[in-house]
Amino acid sequence: MAGTRILKQTDAAERARLLEVAAYDVALDLTVGDKTFVSLTTVEFSCSEPGASTAIELAAENIRSATLNGEPVDTAGYTPEAGLTLTGLAADNTLVIEADCAYSTAGQGLHRMVDGVDGEVYLYSQFEVADAQRMFACFDQPDLKAEFTLRVTVPEHWRAISNMPVRSEEPLERAYDKAKIVHFDKAPRMSTYLYALCAGPYHEVTTEHDGIVYGLYCRESMKQYLDAEGVFEITRQGFDHFHANFGVRYPLPKYDQVFAPEYNMGAMENYGCVTIAEASYLFRSQVTDFELEQRANVILHEMAHMWFGDLVTMRWWDDLWLNESFADWASHWANVEATKYNEAWTTFLSLRKTWGYRQDQLSSTHPVYTDMPDLEAVAANFDGITYAKGASILKQLVAYVGIEPFLAGLRDYFGKHQWGNATFGDLLSSLESASGRELRDWAAQWLETVQVNTLRPEVSVDGDGNYTSVAVRQEAPAEYPTLRTHRIGVGLYDLADGKLVKRDRIELDVAGDLTEIPQLAGVRQPDVLLLNDEDLTYAKIRLDERSLGTVVEHVASFESSLSRALVWTAAFDMVRDAEMAASDFVKLVVSGLPSERDINIVTAILRQLGTAISLYATPEHAPALRSLAAEAAKGAMLAAEPGSGFHLQWTKAFADLTRDEADLAMLRGWLDGDAVPAGLTVDTDLRWHLLISLAGNGAVGRAELDAELERDNTADGQRKATIAQAALPDAASKAEVWERLTTDPELANWAQRSMQMGFWHPDQRELTAEYVSKFLDSVPVVWEMRNTTVAMEYASIGFPRLYVDEPTLALVDAWLADGDRPDAMRRFIAEGRDDIARGLAARARDAQAE
Repeated sequence: MAGTRILKQTDAAERARLLEVAAYDVALDLTVGDKTFVSLTTVEFSCSEPGASTAIELAAENIRSATLNGEPVDTAGYTPEAGLTLTGLAADNTLVIEADCAYSTAGQGLHRMVDGVDGEVYLYSQFEVADAQRMFACFDQPDLKAEFTLRVTVPEHWRAISNMPVRSEEPLERAYDKAKIVHFDKAPRMSTYLYALCAGPYHEVTTEHDGIVYGLYCRESMKQYLDAEGVFEITRQGFDHFHANFGVRYPLPKYDQVFAPEYNMGAMENYGCVTIAEASYLFRSQVTDFELEQRANVILHEMAHMWFGDLVTMRWWDDLWLNESFADWASHWANVEATKYNEAWTTFLSLRKTWGYRQDQLSSTHPVYTDMPDLEAVAANFDGITYAKGASILKQLVAYVGIEPFLAGLRDYFGKHQWGNATFGDLLSSLESASGRELRDWAAQWLETVQVNTLRPEVSVDGDGNYTSVAVRQEAPAEYPTLRTHRIGVGLYDLADGKLVKRDRIELDVAGDLTEIPQLAGVRQPDVLLLNDEDLTYAKIRLDERSLGTVVEHVASFESSLSRALVWTAAFDMVRDAEMAASDFVKLVVSGLPSERDINIVTAILRQLGTAISLYATPEHAPALRSLAAEAAKGAMLAAEPGSGFHLQWTKAFADLTRDEADLAMLRGWLDGDAVPAGLTVDTDLRWHLLISLAGNGAVGRAELDAELERDNTADGQRKATIAQAALPDAASKAEVWERLTTDPELANWAQRSMQMGFWHPDQRELTAEYVSKFLDSVPVVWEMRNTTVAMEYASIGFPRLYVDEPTLALVDAWLADGDRPDAMRRFIAEGRDDIARGLAARARDAQAE
């Protein structure tokens, strides 16, 4: 597949100064073969300096013809990486380019997938950051918006779905097949990365609400799993909520959501044609409320983009953070206010915010607002800072100015800038006008600095058990010594009748290195003093000695799930910072988590439990800790309500954790229906979960995996079989996987990801030790062989983090010492190094545990 032009910000700014794009007319023929399609693009644009030159992006295999204002364009110097140079521009221009473009198997451009169940072909587009050029010739930058007209030639039995409704279908009777031309209504002004096309024999379900037609699409072979009403319910609730608060009505006549197979990310906010990862959110089997809430959050996230990103679009990618942070904040806010998932801020803390904390403490940390000199830098910054830290800061901003002034500012912003491009400065102006607050200094403090502060309570108590003083100590890493202003709550909790009940709450601003809380002097010391109560600010928190002792024994006794999540987050932060032994964290999980009542907290902490055992516990402690955790998971599984989400989640945790031969034999028996616990349904997804765990432990082999794949020869079955096969603990299997990972230029994105997920296993470190150096050697090779996005994922997911030792650190340091490697490549390897260094410190702390 052809490369793309890595556009620089300076070049984009100059082109935006020079050009104004009026319209694209795109005609595609998707019936000419299984490798390429024909793309015919007509671009109408003006130039403020007649006679000037520019370039247009097009990632084509071949340009058939190109004319500018009726004259041939010289294509001799064209390459996908450079684009097509256009000289002698007129004041008003018409450019016509016909080209052969390649289908993608890597998730960028126009992706083509063949359904293994029925042999049908499905296409979907994915253009962010700048892959629209893979489907049609365009000025591929966000601030050159245009209207779009699209027509596509497809097989007769296909559907075609785009941003606007189908206007008409024109049958084509050809000697060699039956086809049709699908014409779409003209789409209003939008950025190229938001244009969309999905095509294939998609199953369709539609409904209408408040004058908008909702469409829902999936592969024909997956239609029995489509929870149309569940998706439509969240869609209705989201639109009603955003319409009531945003002041500008969603402007398109329809809103489609397409479950896309082999998808690289969670979802994409194409205007009126949202694509959602089928593998993550089209559930074939039983799921817990955790998965259902995550699906709701994704639906609302992409819907929020219809206003923030689509209607009003960033001028350049340095405001990518605002695009994603706003949608992240808005989706959780809408979940709380408009759906049944009214504890979504707990989920935000447990999952999203902890992602931001981790990302912010890596060597690759960057300001939330950061320069994006070129598109490669943009691709590397779809991270926890751009999404989760930014959303946390917006949540704090809402607390700072108040929700009603914040919404008033948004309404002003949408009204002023709809259909255009804007910057964060424009949003700040609207928020300042609405709130009456000066926000520039606040924004600079939070958005232009890096790393995360830690807040610790410092208390003294008299002989009667009353506080004589309480203060909050703010800390910052030595290399990033910024102390910020934090708006926090301080909760006082007493243990009564087995519950931790909030006695009082104080809200204050914390600034500088020490902030006294004089109103607590003379107050009876509570059982728990909880900083950042209700999770207003973005900061790590710590507990005083009395509070920590209480929560170790009574963590499940908080009535508020958000309070419990704050304590769990603090505990895992302490492990990562080598302030708590991993062994003590595991014991806390074993004693406290089985009583947890929020499935999102259970899911998040079980993930952290695995990390604590594999990376942060010493190799001497890890086996016993894993056994302890497995027994606790087994007990929680057996104690859970049969058939409940907790029953399923603890079952999966037990399968992941156990190494006991009798337990593994029991899990194998479940696959045959033997002694399955009451209420547990061993459905397709659970079967694969069990098989992946069993494969990693050598309790099943290739024959069993092949038999299961024959039983479930679907796209998801192939993906999970690939994970399981990569996990098999034998040298031949590892060598076979490695060969494909590092030498196959056509390896599909889903296959690469699945192989890497299975390859490294905590109990197979001796078996895969030789691949640590091989991995480092392979990164530059894969970087050249595959597109940038897939190569970045290879370097990130595939890094051998399990090797927490000095020799691995030395290998990585030697690799990083080569200054000729691209910055984006170096970034992901440096992040892996950070994980090893943190693991070494945590293991040193764990070695002191009893």
